[in-house]
Amino acid sequence: MRDIAVFSGTAHPDLAAEICAHLGVPLHPVRVSRFANDCLEVQLQANCRERDVFLIQPLVPPVQEHLVELLLMIDAARGASAGRITVVLPHYAYARSDKKDAPRISIGARLVADLLTSAGADRVLAMTLHSPQVHGFFSVPVDHLHALRELATHFRRYDLSNTVVVSPDLGNAKEAAAFARLLGTPVAAGAKQRFSDDLVKISAVIGDVTDRDVIVLDDEIAKGSTVVELMEHLRGLKVRSIRLACTHGLFSGDALQRLSDQDGVLEIVCTNTVPIPAAKRVPKLQVLSVAPALAEATRRIHNGESVSALFA
Repeated sequence: MRDIAVFSGTAHPDLAAEICAHLGVPLHPVRVSRFANDCLEVQLQANCRERDVFLIQPLVPPVQEHLVELLLMIDAARGASAGRITVVLPHYAYARSDKKDAPRISIGARLVADLLTSAGADRVLAMTLHSPQVHGFFSVPVDHLHALRELATHFRRYDLSNTVVVSPDLGNAKEAAAFARLLGTPVAAGAKQRFSDDLVKISAVIGDVTDRDVIVLDDEIAKGSTVVELMEHLRGLKVRSIRLACTHGLFSGDALQRLSDQDGVLEIVCTNTVPIPAAKRVPKLQVLSVAPALAEATRRIHNGESVSALFA
């Protein structure tokens, strides 16, 4: 069995340290420097030869900076004769660019997947990709985790006898239905039309939500425009209370404060796949850790065990 070596980029070192604590292995240092011409240089400061190397780096703002940093880490590990290179990608930002829905646009999810593979990645460990087809954009094995168990464990603390899970759109309805099964609740969904990155229109909510406590589930919340639009409809349907849940709490700009200020919102729950600055946090925010799940998946990959068994 190859020895394991774990490295982290600068995107989310706290998550990487927590994963290593659960694994009981050290987080090896990485030196990131910049040439006078602004180009990055990366050095992995531990032996990689014939080792099972795991590189942890979510693609969070500045996304392009962290992507290039990750590509250089992969190249450094390959050049150092790593036995196998696994990219641990808690958040794959380019997953939203997954289809050609307008003329002459790029499909960034496929392009970046090709870049990671060309740099030398042998496999990818991802968490809650934006859509199922993104998995197939990679030409190397992908272990795709989700955070539904962590979110369900949190919400089971409440009385769910009058609760319904609501998906903001039909595209996320399958995940919402799986989440509702974990909680033993019904499910509903919004009928959404997107006009631009921050302009959406929800024409109706499919399902019975009147006089119910609702949990709105999405894969990620960035600007929050979809969720705000949905909550307006939910309030019009006289729901009792609203809780928001997502895997990736990006919360760009003042989104977190704006969501917290919405009428009827009792709680906002996300995971720590991406870092949330202390200055942005609000009292209604609850951040759950996915480090144990990522650590267990890492251990199983290293030992050649089933990762899908985690969801059995």
